[in-house]
Amino acid sequence: MEVLTALSVGIMMAVGVYQILRRNLIRSAIGLMLVANAVNLFVIYCGAYRGDVPAYVDVAGARSDPLPQALVLTAIVIGMGGFAFVLAMIYVFCVRYGTGDMDKVDRLKH
Repeated sequence: MEVLTALSVGIMMAVGVYQILRRNLIRSAIGLMLVANAVNLFVIYCGAYRGDVPAYVDVAGARSDPLPQALVLTAIVIGMGGFAFVLAMIYVFCVRYGTGDMDKVDRLKH
């Protein structure tokens, strides 16, 4: 299970970084969200005690730490607000310059 989680976090992070480095603004925004979700998955997995039990249980035994779950929930809300802001900025950029491709915009150079 740890290998599967490590692979999924690594693949999400790699694809997100690859998309961020592209010259298309929409793909960069999607890459930003992939990286944020990969970090959230990593934090939530690190806070779980072997990933077997939820944070609040009535049974005796090992319990997961609820703090990473609260942090990830907060990060999801903030990330969605940030993503909405980035999409609004991309919309303004595309309306102003007529394209979402950074290579086609000549007026950004000084």
